[in-house]
Amino acid sequence: MSLTSAETWNRLLARARETLPEQTVRTWLDILEPVSIEGHTLTLGAPDQFAVDWVETKHRVALEQAAPVAIGHPITIRLKVTDTRINNAQIDIFVAPPPEEAPHQRQKPRINATLNPRYTFDQFVIGKSNDVAAAAAQGVAQAPGGHYNPLFIWGETGLGKTHLMHGVAHELMARDGNFRITYIGAEKFTNEFVESLQSRTTHEFRRKYRETDLLLVDDVQFLRGKQAVQEEFFHTFNAIYEAGRQVVLTSDRPPQELDGLEARLVSRFAWGMVADVGKPELEHRIAILRKKAHVDHLEFAIPDDVLNFVATHIESSVRELEGSMIKLIAYASLKHRDITVDLAREALRDSIRDADDPYPDAALAAGLPRVTLSTIQQAVAREWGVTTEGLRSKTRTKVLTVPRQVAMHLCRDLLGLQLVEIGNAFGGRDHSTVIHSLERVSAESAADPLFAERVLKVRKQLEGAR
Repeated sequence: MSLTSAETWNRLLARARETLPEQTVRTWLDILEPVSIEGHTLTLGAPDQFAVDWVETKHRVALEQAAPVAIGHPITIRLKVTDTRINNAQIDIFVAPPPEEAPHQRQKPRINATLNPRYTFDQFVIGKSNDVAAAAAQGVAQAPGGHYNPLFIWGETGLGKTHLMHGVAHELMARDGNFRITYIGAEKFTNEFVESLQSRTTHEFRRKYRETDLLLVDDVQFLRGKQAVQEEFFHTFNAIYEAGRQVVLTSDRPPQELDGLEARLVSRFAWGMVADVGKPELEHRIAILRKKAHVDHLEFAIPDDVLNFVATHIESSVRELEGSMIKLIAYASLKHRDITVDLAREALRDSIRDADDPYPDAALAAGLPRVTLSTIQQAVAREWGVTTEGLRSKTRTKVLTVPRQVAMHLCRDLLGLQLVEIGNAFGGRDHSTVIHSLERVSAESAADPLFAERVLKVRKQLEGAR
């Protein structure tokens, strides 16, 4: 007895769940639908071309190899785009839909924010660390309000989350002249909501955000601990989502790690597609620098060995990579010198760390004692009677919080590390947490002489003072 296309696909899907991560199955396979089966060829429908390409390259062979076990004989899988979205009319609960306009009356997209003109998909360099997020963002641009709604992109500062978010907006702007786009940071959303309460203009505030076709919210981690704002954002999210419109969010961590955020918001953030962007590997960093050099028409002014040198030594973020290139070019211009590896080492001496020693080159040349991130953590842990593992953990008890803040302060003061580097060394904390820690140590030192003396004691030990 032959199986129907639905029965065949259900058996293959059940087999896939035994071998693939659940997140992979939910993201890329659950969105597929059986279309037909002819002989030993099963045709599956996907919501957009990006899903077709992704499954074709990443999962089709594995599914075909599972067929003999799942259904008893080999099978060939064919993929094609099918628009399965429900096109029911949606009710706008805040305003009546505008009348149809003639083609010559179409307006420019209505945008409640300024988008970076350079943050387009064409300017985004794709690598292993961001390919899933890039594919999902382009899928959203092709089918807003579809399977990737909401799209939640997370990762450390400066790795391209906002770039992808703006890329979605630029793509939709180019395709639909009447598309309504709203881009805002979560902190600004909070401030505007508070102002609307004070001025009794919450109705206008809600109209602004709930009538949009595409809501882009950067850094949603700033909603943590703000109950009234979370309540408002919850209803805003629901209004847009239930109307079949698109939401794109970014954060410095995945939804389930956003402590201080209501469970109902966390669950909604994970409804659609959650994708991360990681630190680019060396080859990816080189490609990013080459792209920037090409865009700025500097590909002939910056030799490949200089690009390789910068990419090898600047690892923390794409933003720092690009900033280093700008600094290098400016330095060469001021010194009236050609761009070489020696010049790059000189211009970027404050940013570059030797592979075996994170201490600045200038300090080593001056004969200062060797201080590393590890020795700082060990010295602080000894003074406060805790473990270095505790300092690096996510535990937030006061026993660990105070010495952790001191260690962060000393890393900044003695090593000059970037905020993101310090955060990564202490349990993957975001830059705002590091800033808060530095401010707390400064304030406590000014208010408590005994505390200040303890910090100074550790500092002198590290500096090798007698």
